[in-house]
Amino acid sequence: MIIGVPCEIKPDEYRVAMLPAGVQLLTGDGHTVLVETGAGLGSGFDDKEYAHAGAKLVKSSAEVFSRSDMIVKVKEPQPGEIKKLRRGQIVFCYFHFAASRELTEACLKSKIIAVAYETLRDDKGRLPLLTPMSEVAGKMAVQEGAKYLEKSMNGRGILLGGVCGVEPANVLILGGGMVGTAAARTAAGLGANVIIMDTDIDRLRYLDETMPHNVTTICFDPQAVERYAVWADLVIGAILIPGAKAPRLIKRQLLKKMKNGTVIVDVSIDQGGCFETSRATTHHDPTYIIDGVVHYCVGNMPGAVSRTSSHALCNSTLPYCREIAGLGIVRFAHLSPGRAAAINMRNGKIVNAAVAAVFPDLPHLKIL
Repeated sequence: MIIGVPCEIKPDEYRVAMLPAGVQLLTGDGHTVLVETGAGLGSGFDDKEYAHAGAKLVKSSAEVFSRSDMIVKVKEPQPGEIKKLRRGQIVFCYFHFAASRELTEACLKSKIIAVAYETLRDDKGRLPLLTPMSEVAGKMAVQEGAKYLEKSMNGRGILLGGVCGVEPANVLILGGGMVGTAAARTAAGLGANVIIMDTDIDRLRYLDETMPHNVTTICFDPQAVERYAVWADLVIGAILIPGAKAPRLIKRQLLKKMKNGTVIVDVSIDQGGCFETSRATTHHDPTYIIDGVVHYCVGNMPGAVSRTSSHALCNSTLPYCREIAGLGIVRFAHLSPGRAAAINMRNGKIVNAAVAAVFPDLPHLKIL
């Protein structure tokens, strides 16, 4: 198979979808890997490293897309890239279709085979290609939240961990999955008072047993959300329903009750956001203010720490990339239901149940 790795062109995206080590393994398997020149520079990998690993360097993304059987990316195809896609081409990346009807319709029209990192499950039902970036995003959410709590950033002027004789900040985390867990440990490590909410009692029991003493678990309900949102200095949205649109947990009217200069970090923005007032922002223009509340809604947070993120992502994606390249998409899907769930669309139809539920009017196969 010919595998293509183009440069990422989404604003402020510095990650790369394949490391030189991955190229070496894939070429060792007998495949050809085309890498666009400069694809790894944002993560600290130069063209010589890819060439030494066995990649064929090409000067344009057009050549990568036109010659490749499978495109391996980090972020969803951008408008200029969608025009270069062709029928039956495998595209393996983060798609997050639920957040964008425009993207979904364009990819359906191109008739690609869309294999999404975010809906692939392993044999234990986990999301192995979402997990590493969720861990990065959870830690970054606290890092960014702490920065934007500074007065110069329009925050409340609070040091997250406080100091001797002065109380620390209050942090509310909505969701006890990988993002929420990483965020809670990071915030607690800095000394903040942390509340983490979830609907899964078993998950809360586990977190209660393993988290530091300054983390409290609370069962999610609308009244609890309102109570602790007003209490919080930093609110982190970490809700995930795989493949589906994130639920809106904090409504616009609640912002008026929150403290002036409170910061909210919406890690769920890739799936549409879990705050009613959320809209996607970029690393160059990351925040906006509504009713005195600072919103941080960057859609590709891990892209800012590209070296770390690229290593973590490629460690997880490479084994599946090798499976697809070696077996083809049909045999890959037959390996397990979790692998089949990664295929979001094929032949111009949605084939993932969660994505189909978001867009019931778009062409889809009936999924039991």
